[in-house]
Amino acid sequence: MKLSVVIPCYNEKATVQTLLRRVTSAPLPKGITGMEILVIDDCSRDGTRELLRTIENNPEDAIGLQASQAFRLLLQAQNGGKGRALRHGFEAATGDIVLVQDADLEYDPEDYVALLNPLVKGYADVVFGSRFIGLERRVLYFHHFLVNTFLTFCSNLLTNLNLTDMETCYKVFRKDVLARITLTSDRFGFEPEVTAKVAKLKVRIFEVGIRYHGRTYEEGKKITWKDGVAALWHILRFNLFG
Repeated sequence: MKLSVVIPCYNEKATVQTLLRRVTSAPLPKGITGMEILVIDDCSRDGTRELLRTIENNPEDAIGLQASQAFRLLLQAQNGGKGRALRHGFEAATGDIVLVQDADLEYDPEDYVALLNPLVKGYADVVFGSRFIGLERRVLYFHHFLVNTFLTFCSNLLTNLNLTDMETCYKVFRKDVLARITLTSDRFGFEPEVTAKVAKLKVRIFEVGIRYHGRTYEEGKKITWKDGVAALWHILRFNLFG
């Protein structure tokens, strides 16, 4: 089976090369025979795009790309947000399994084995990586935890799923599952939208514990209270209104 790692990227010059090195060296379960890494730059303004072009020219030395791996850089014509960048990546992905990876260092590719095993072994169609069940995580903002818990509760109430972390970055899909849904959200509405739409498919959804090394706002965290309000609207919109 082939894995596509889809990485939306915006103003992550300080972290993206280190992240890509971790992706190329990540352990993978038996059954994954190849991996493509698709980075979608969303019109970065801090030098990220130029760095990614340099990496593209020599990925073997820049990020340790291996013979069984491929690196592809996709450039957005204008800034459109995480959701739009992911749609671009999903359309270009050629793997049997598609994994979403953020370009910062909050999520650890060391968790790929746990995330992929349920799909490789054939008992899951979608896997969510939860920051709140069982593994190490950086202790940061209590109000973020409350908002995440509330949004997950609202999502579960309408989808009838029992997730612990709907807003997690780590979501992994069989490619044929993604092909059955049409995504429209451009920004952080992607998380509640894709959750609502895979729930309606009645596919097999699993959740595994992951590590989480959250960033402070001083370290580059971008999500704000406005995104939380928007997420609540998207939960209502995609579950109640289609």
